Amino acid sequence: MASKEPEQQPQHREDEEAPAAEDEDTGAQVAPIVRLEEVAVTTGEEDEEAILDLKAKLYRFDKEGNQWKERGAGSVRFLKHKETGKVRLVMRQSKTLKICANHLIIPTMSVQEHVGNEKSCVWHARDFADGELKDELFCIRFASIESELQKLHGEVPGGC
Repeated sequence: MASKEPEQQPQHREDEEAPAAEDEDTGAQVAPIVRLEEVAVTTGEEDEEAILDLKAKLYRFDKEGNQWKERGAGSVRFLKHKETGKVRLVMRQSKTLKICANHLIIPTMSVQEHVGNEKSCVWHARDFADGELKDELFCIRFASIESELQKLHGEVPGGC
């Protein structure tokens, strides 16, 4: 007859190290591999004051494809230069902070409500976001019309 052996139970050994808890100080010291110098970063907005800052999604009209293409989602700001008084629109994408719109607000600019969408406005501008001056048709869409569009209408001359 076959003899049955009792199953072996794993035994906990006292000499095994338990993993260190997150708040436990292990005493280990790590020296930096590379020393980084602090660098002053300029945004080009140091001489300007933000007069309006809103969250929105920006589109540009692609004439070749005859459709709206998303340019970015993030913070759109109207910046007024402290010395000249000129106002420009600057929009940066929320995570990368890449500029997706950068143009002056001029008196001849016309901002209108987008047909069929009361949360959106459209306008033409000569934009410099890609490093070259181009005529673009923009559309901006806000999350809610009550807060953003009322701020826009109250703060910016010719606002939608």
